[in-house]
Amino acid sequence: MPTTNASFSHLLRVFLRIGLLSFGGPAGQIALMHRELVEDRHWVSEEDYLHALNFCHLLPGPEAQQLATWIGWRLHGWRGGLAAGLLFVIPGALVILVLSALYAVAANLDWFEALFLGVKAAVLAIVVQALLRIAGRALNTRFKQGLAVGAFVALFLLDLPFPLIVLGAGAIGMAVAAIRPEWLALKQGGSVLPSGPRPWRSTAQALVIWGVIWAAPMVLVAATLGTGHVLWDIGAFFSQLAVVTFGGAYAVLAYMAQEAVQGFGWLQPGEMADGLGLAETTPGPLIMVTQFVGYLAAYRAPEPFTPFVAGLFGAGLTTWVTFAPCFLWIFALAPWIDRLGSAVRLKGGLAAVTAAVVGVIANLTAWFALHVLFATVGETQAGLLRLYTPDWLSFDWRATLLAALACVLVFGAKWSVVRVLGVAALGGLVLGLAI
Repeated sequence: MPTTNASFSHLLRVFLRIGLLSFGGPAGQIALMHRELVEDRHWVSEEDYLHALNFCHLLPGPEAQQLATWIGWRLHGWRGGLAAGLLFVIPGALVILVLSALYAVAANLDWFEALFLGVKAAVLAIVVQALLRIAGRALNTRFKQGLAVGAFVALFLLDLPFPLIVLGAGAIGMAVAAIRPEWLALKQGGSVLPSGPRPWRSTAQALVIWGVIWAAPMVLVAATLGTGHVLWDIGAFFSQLAVVTFGGAYAVLAYMAQEAVQGFGWLQPGEMADGLGLAETTPGPLIMVTQFVGYLAAYRAPEPFTPFVAGLFGAGLTTWVTFAPCFLWIFALAPWIDRLGSAVRLKGGLAAVTAAVVGVIANLTAWFALHVLFATVGETQAGLLRLYTPDWLSFDWRATLLAALACVLVFGAKWSVVRVLGVAALGGLVLGLAI
């Protein structure tokens, strides 16, 4: 039976440990919390843990961080949720901040470019692995497979907006759940809705308080620097991203990359793969790659600050508007968890979004592959279709060789992400400096 005598100080120590050890993406982080909190300490029952995990899958944002916040809330109310959620994020945020600052300074050095030649190749193999893993788990009906293909075509060929894909898939899933639940592999029937008063008051309070917290830095930026400053663009863009980040970091990364590279001009195409490589090697949510983007965007347009100070502000603002919504969702909706867990239409919407996310990640994989394997990639318009046109003379055989090596290590040898990144980075360093 779960225990209720977990002291607040004990909670702080345990979640600091989890925050420092939470490598391996959401699967590894969820498994780590299960072992620490369900198996070893019995703070949460198996049933409640899985129920909360399903609930967190319904929400935009990193599900592992939201699950940590919910467990803290369950044990010690809002202060427990705040402590658990922050400790899950802060260690990785500090590490990625240091790495982003080093990257900004060293990005133009030959040895650094050679090192990240291997990192980009390894990231390509890791993204392919994520695509296959998620596809195998999510596409268990013909209808879901059709949604995945439709999402890929809509993004890669038709260049439709990512939020439209997510919202459209959710709406389709909710409609299909009501008339053909078997198309989404939903079970007939469901749990009985809990009785008792509905927690409208606590939800309203959380929405107001965390809405103000979420908006506060944006108000400050608008009042001091104006809405034409890069910090306003950073905060507005990542606030929007926080609302549509269903399906994890891989799902939203292609949209973020295209906007950051083509829309705002903050990064070069290969730098997004570099950022993901850095995020893969640090603890905490993979979505922390947003901090890397925010740092470089502000670092490269620093006025009226120095580049380093502007980078700090950009990284801090990005992290704030990325994770403040996570606390809003949990504190506002956690009292409703039992009711939402019984909502068949919501489950249908989530199942459809998860299927569409496979197509989104396929789009990311194709985009990454083109920009890693070719130095120059153009675009042409053929009617409604947007076509990528790589320059075959810019084909990079070194990146191709390293990507093939990374695939062998990932799929054949079953190496961990950190080991694959290390070997590929070393290989890039050797090839880049020797040739």
